[in-house]
Amino acid sequence: MHCDVYKFPKNEGWYAYIARPNYPNDTETLTDWLGVLPSAMRAKLGMGQFVMHLDLSEREKLAQADIHQVKAKLAEQGYYIQAPPSDVLMAQALAKAKDAQDKKYD
Repeated sequence: MHCDVYKFPKNEGWYAYIARPNYPNDTETLTDWLGVLPSAMRAKLGMGQFVMHLDLSEREKLAQADIHQVKAKLAEQGYYIQAPPSDVLMAQALAKAKDAQDKKYD
């Protein structure tokens, strides 16, 4: 099972694994691989940047995600979203709230 991994600079720590079931026979045409993501999610994540291509059949584990969950979601819906750990999410939310509050009183 092959997939491409994308990161989202606008949302640090978020990654999308996109299924590539026909790899390497799907490289002849230019494809918007992130088009498989729901439009609301894609708008929230922002512009994706390609990180790497993975052959999951050659791996037993991934650094930040459960490989079995990743494979299941890729087979089921064509993508898997990896969010940052909850402590990182909390820090990001607090920073955004503080920034919004600071702007309100400028």
